[in-house]
Amino acid sequence: MVRHHFFAQYMNTLDQQLANRLGFSGLVPFVLLTFACWIVHPDWLGYFIKGQLYYGIAILSFLGGLHWGVALMSHDRPAGEIRQALLWGVTPTIIAWCSMINMGVGFLVQIVGFVVAYQFDKRLYLRYALPEWFLVLRFRLTCVVVTALVLTFIAANVRA
Repeated sequence: MVRHHFFAQYMNTLDQQLANRLGFSGLVPFVLLTFACWIVHPDWLGYFIKGQLYYGIAILSFLGGLHWGVALMSHDRPAGEIRQALLWGVTPTIIAWCSMINMGVGFLVQIVGFVVAYQFDKRLYLRYALPEWFLVLRFRLTCVVVTALVLTFIAANVRA
């Protein structure tokens, strides 16, 4: 039994390390696109702004997909909780799609979408007893994403 506990703890540490590496790697486009919006020639600015919005759409949609995965693997949860997770799972994609209305509104929609997704994740992931480090990671990633979106929005308005 001690050996099994050690192995489970070791695997959880590996999962945490991998999740952290992959999560922070996923921030690279957000950070680089934000940086580019501040340094590129204004004629190119629109490409980087659109790139930021499009990448935000992909990542916000991914966050919803996580709920599908967790819900579908949770056979012991009440049907209502699974239904709620599945319904929420498509909501970030719809929010992300709405961000394509126009660039100004799009950044606001995505910022709100990422913050709401994190708030929803806090409630839902506690139900599924995911490790505490996961919510810490989600918080840190959300902070960087929201900051990148805000700085890109400012660059779009200051440099245009």
